[in-house]
Amino acid sequence: MAFPLPLGDVLDIIPAIIPVDLDTGANTGDYVNLANAAGVLVVFYKGAGTAGQDPILVVHQATDKTGTGLKDLAAVRRVFLKQHAGLLAAGSTWSETTADAVPGATYTMNATAAEEQGLVAFYIDASLMDVANGFDWMNLTIADVGGNPQLGGALYILVGLSYPSAPAQLGSAVS
Repeated sequence: MAFPLPLGDVLDIIPAIIPVDLDTGANTGDYVNLANAAGVLVVFYKGAGTAGQDPILVVHQATDKTGTGLKDLAAVRRVFLKQHAGLLAAGSTWSETTADAVPGATYTMNATAAEEQGLVAFYIDASLMDVANGFDWMNLTIADVGGNPQLGGALYILVGLSYPSAPAQLGSAVS
């Protein structure tokens, strides 16, 4: 059975935060527009760091790509995590954290996250944004983890594109 090329037809991949040392200050991701997507899968990945310096991820919504009207986007419901001393190791499997009945805007990795490599993924449904008031841009922020190096980065994977296209013809969702 042949499957369509997902990139462009079903999804688009956009860098949120290019890999950076997470202890150099607040790490603000690019704003991405969800007006023409059903939602976004936010993927954060990190290297091992120092105990007690666990990453804190926060999602926001805004009315434009510069962050106008910035406010929390309380849309994080289910978070999936792979965490291990070596993500490629046999013991590296997904675990799920289910948020409270009321979704939040913040996800704090568990108490041993800093010491291990990690991969976090959560989906944000675009319908949870305050579109009635013009909020259709979102971003991810990762707080400064502390005083020791810890490499990390993030991607936005837009899904349910309103205007599927060949990958080379996809418009930018960040400009």
